[in-house]
Amino acid sequence: MTFIRRYTALTFPDYLPTLRSFDTTSSISTLLKACTTTSTLEQVHARIIRKGLHQDHFLISQFLTLCNSLSNFSYTTSVFNGVSSPSTVLWNTYIKGYSENYSVSLTVSLFIRMKRSDAVPDKFTYPSLIKACSKVCGVKEGVAFHGSAVRCGVGGDVFVMTSLIDLYGKCGEILCARKVFDEMGERNVVSWTAMIAGYASFSDLVEARKLFDEMPEKNAVSWNAIISGYVKCGDLRSARKMFDEMPHRNVVSFTTMIDGYAKSGDMASARFVFEEAPERDVVAWSALIFRVCAEWNVKPDEFIMVSLMSACSQMGSLELAKWVDDYVRKSSIDVHRAHVIAALIDMNAKCGSMDRATKLFEEMPKRDLISYCSMMQGLSIHGCGPQAVSLFSRMLNEGLTPDDVAFTVILTACSRAGLVDEGCYYFESMKTDYSIVPSPDHYACMVDLLGRAGRLKEAYELLKSMPVEPHAGAWGALLGACKLHCDIELGEVVADQLFELEPQNAGNYVLLSNIYAAAEQWLDVSLLRNKMRERGIRKIPGCSWI
Repeated sequence: MTFIRRYTALTFPDYLPTLRSFDTTSSISTLLKACTTTSTLEQVHARIIRKGLHQDHFLISQFLTLCNSLSNFSYTTSVFNGVSSPSTVLWNTYIKGYSENYSVSLTVSLFIRMKRSDAVPDKFTYPSLIKACSKVCGVKEGVAFHGSAVRCGVGGDVFVMTSLIDLYGKCGEILCARKVFDEMGERNVVSWTAMIAGYASFSDLVEARKLFDEMPEKNAVSWNAIISGYVKCGDLRSARKMFDEMPHRNVVSFTTMIDGYAKSGDMASARFVFEEAPERDVVAWSALIFRVCAEWNVKPDEFIMVSLMSACSQMGSLELAKWVDDYVRKSSIDVHRAHVIAALIDMNAKCGSMDRATKLFEEMPKRDLISYCSMMQGLSIHGCGPQAVSLFSRMLNEGLTPDDVAFTVILTACSRAGLVDEGCYYFESMKTDYSIVPSPDHYACMVDLLGRAGRLKEAYELLKSMPVEPHAGAWGALLGACKLHCDIELGEVVADQLFELEPQNAGNYVLLSNIYAAAEQWLDVSLLRNKMRERGIRKIPGCSWI
């Protein structure tokens, strides 16, 4: 293997510092989990071979899984072929990746190769194979795998049988799917849902609904399956009834209903559901409305497009922003209308396309307060605070009078950029020059500005001087600053205020706990965690889409 010679001479990256010293299986396993690129994966592989661990089935199985996740299947094949007698676990890992990247016929050939080796297929072998058949409606191959699973003694496994129900249901063999379902000794929620989805795709909503009502336990996927069935059959009334009864809706639930209404030409209902949807997923649903409008030749008017632009702005989706912008340019929509160009500038600025936003802004025959605020906010979001301040000055020179929103935007920009003097100047100017009474949001911006700069006492005094009660956002900004500058004494005072305002907000407890931890006050950390448990407060686990 030429790549082994090539990578053994490389310098190890900084984030794999233990690679030279850790030689055991468990240590290399830990390093494998840290690999995020093919390059680092190859370096670890070189180490595995040099230490004679290239026949270690545990390590190689983990290695193959990582290769599959990095979509480097040629490398996966090379590594797998280097193992002299692959175990069933290794075969299963290899088959899973193979079935996701190659045709069913090639997957069948690989399975035959496995059968001819010393490895024996088990209950983890068949779900991947059957799933590959489901994707292309390969009933013939699926039936063969079904027979093989029965002969190997795993035909009654819940996961194998669930995969078979999914296969037969998707391929229109609904009687076969039901036969497998009825023969199951143990069923889980996935099994029930697969059978319901099969009936739904077969347009037998009577049986689908009957089975749905019999389900001992339902989840969001189960509800979505029956709703999708009604939508596909054009029974939007029943779909809406199920949608309204659904205890916990997710993005699939909303997109299914929007899709159904839009395809039936009922854009008013589609938009109504769109407005009901949670804000965090609004871009996905907006994209769906846009796609359905184009597909069904329903021309979206300027108001729908402005709604789409607003959705992009809220989520910062650059890809969708470019798509919408391009569509508007090619359509008959008049981009020079005030509300359209304002939405375009706001969308491009907030989504990171500052060049396009600037071009639109400069081409405006008459710039207003809204367009200036959109540009300043975009500059602020993308780390260009000084430019936002310059734009604010230009706005004043053009004779425009800033309102409370404009001052919120510029104070936020100053806070993010650490422009303390400028922020303090604008805060005073707002009161003295424009007779604007600062709102709690203005005070929160100033607290954040002073806190980030380490002027914690000033920030605290400003909060206490407020004519109205500070909201949780202002106290939270100060607590964050206390964490940043390790001020335990003030942090405790601020945290007590937040515990009264937001008694169930775990974030405040975690921030104070982190302040204690940074000062190595572990007893206080423990006491605070105990208090959280006593009050039934749990920290929501973090997750990443990266």
